[in-house]
Amino acid sequence: MYAYLKEHVGAFGPHEIRTLVVALDKAWESIQSSGATFSTGAHAEAARAILATHIIEAAKQGERDQRRLRDGALLAWAQSNLRRVPRSRSLTERPPIAERPRSVAG
Repeated sequence: MYAYLKEHVGAFGPHEIRTLVVALDKAWESIQSSGATFSTGAHAEAARAILATHIIEAAKQGERDQRRLRDGALLAWAQSNLRRVPRSRSLTERPPIAERPRSVAG
């Protein structure tokens, strides 16, 4: 978090910085405990950057609640992942017949 705060010197006091650091740590712990994996260290660092950026921006807007900062950062990370997931076909396109689930008559 401290590396991300270099661009915002003087924007936050020591107590606020501790809140931001804890929010980032808790958000990162949530991602790790979820079982999410990253193929490279760079991908993991990109995820941390998304979390930190959201936390800092929310704090600049006045948010100081550590849980809301954490939750908002996790939401921002999840939304960024949704934007990056390649889609093989549109959501309205039906899969080929061979890929459709078969109904079981019972």
